[in-house]
Amino acid sequence: MDVQGMVAAGFEPVRDAFVRNFERLGERGAAVAVHREGRKVVDLWAGARDAAGREPWAVDTAQVVRSATKGIAAAVPLLLHQRGQIDLDAPVGTYWPEFKAAGKERVLVRHLLSHRAGVPVLDVPLTPAEALDGESGPRALAAQRPVWEPGSDHGYHAHTYGWLVGELVRRATGRSIGYWVAEEIARPLGLDFWIGLPDEEARRVGRIGDVAEPPASGGAPRLRPKRSVAEAYADPDSLTRRAFGVIRPALDENAPEFHAAQMAASGGISTARALARAYAAMIGPVDGHRLFAPATLTLARTEESAGPDRVLVVSTRFGLGYMLHGPAAPMLAKGSFGHPGRGGSLGFADPESGIAFGYVTNGMRKGVTADPRAQALVRAVRASL
Repeated sequence: MDVQGMVAAGFEPVRDAFVRNFERLGERGAAVAVHREGRKVVDLWAGARDAAGREPWAVDTAQVVRSATKGIAAAVPLLLHQRGQIDLDAPVGTYWPEFKAAGKERVLVRHLLSHRAGVPVLDVPLTPAEALDGESGPRALAAQRPVWEPGSDHGYHAHTYGWLVGELVRRATGRSIGYWVAEEIARPLGLDFWIGLPDEEARRVGRIGDVAEPPASGGAPRLRPKRSVAEAYADPDSLTRRAFGVIRPALDENAPEFHAAQMAASGGISTARALARAYAAMIGPVDGHRLFAPATLTLARTEESAGPDRVLVVSTRFGLGYMLHGPAAPMLAKGSFGHPGRGGSLGFADPESGIAFGYVTNGMRKGVTADPRAQALVRAVRASL
């Protein structure tokens, strides 16, 4: 395996794990980056950026990262709160009056960020065109009745999170969430990360696709989902199926119109080094730039939701906008926070060790969390400390 990039002394186990992912876990094309105390210590890439294996992964290849997008999108309302422009304890209707309907009058901003708003589903799914137009999603959510009492429980808002947070930001500031990510996060930090890809960057985006699960003898054993999880995904009336099926038919994530749309729940496009650098700036300075003040960092990783997830069925933990370290989202240590992307990608930070991590792949697997390739890399980082 021809691996490109660099590894600082002491972090060689990460390179070894990265190679094994290709040899044993069916990796097709991927990149991983790690910062420690704001300094890059790992930056690796290998494989192909296309399904046919004809185009090598390049130094600047970027990928759709699915729900790893949420971790960068969540930084926007937290930064606006840090600047006094959004009150986390205000009703969402304070900023978005149409949202105060159908039993959602008491939904707070913090409920949106911690997956407690009770609207992970839509009674009438959107078409792909409606999902991408930037207006139909927020309009449908404004009219949607919650499926549980807002604030009383939590369940992963797989798709609706993006429209909820995006519309909140637009109503509070007059600007789109893609604009805020570009101007306040990506530009100052020099990140190759977009929610709404510019036309001139389209050439850099690799093509994602499904890859086969590795055989049980090919590395880590294949884990079967719990019966309750399998049943939830099989039942068309379950919250699980309905939450992941709010867009019908499913979007083509390789289409230019998907890349250009500002899909803040799942449409982010990033390099691994951009994910790692963004998280590094959340926990400390990176070349003179820092995103989160200490109080904001505390908000991001203080537990707001924990226990059985009404959508994912397994137990999950969330701070404000971020998944927290736990069985559903294993990261480096107890204080880690970040977000995985369904099928593979992962970005997170661990303030205690000063580690920030980014992994992107074009080989999508079925799992929502705890991808074995990402977890192999995380274990290697832990072994390097």
